[in-house]
Parts: sequence; C-alpha cells; structure tokens
Amino acid sequence: MDAWQTIDDLIVQRRIIVAMQAIREAEGCGLQRAIDLFAERLEFLKRTRPSDFTVSPEEYGRGFYT
Repeated sequence: MDAWQTIDDLIVQRRIIVAMQAIREAEGCGLQRAIDLFAERLEFLKRTRPSDFTVSPEEYGRGFYT
C-alpha cells in the first residue's frame, strides 16, 4: 500500500491529525502545506468515494481546530 492509500484511509476514518502527520512525512512539507494538501485530498475523496463519508461536513471536522 502506498502512502496516499494509507492517508486516504486516515482521512475517511476522520483521523485528521494522524493524516496530516502522514502527509507531512510523505511530502516532506510543513504544517500549512499539509493542511492545504489535506483539504484538497478531502474534497477529492468526497467526489470519488462519497459512500465512505457517512457524516455531514460539520460533523466530520467537529472538535478539530486549525
């Protein structure tokens, strides 16, 4: 399994901080870039795997603040 498959699974599982840590490691980037990549990937996954997202957008990020 490649890094982005693992990251995708983390995103779908709502493991936001762990997913961003994995993005930083995979891409060798800072936190702001990881946040941007996370947001892009989240939107991509919502379009390509909509059935994996069983909560509303508001619920998905509840309790997470940047």
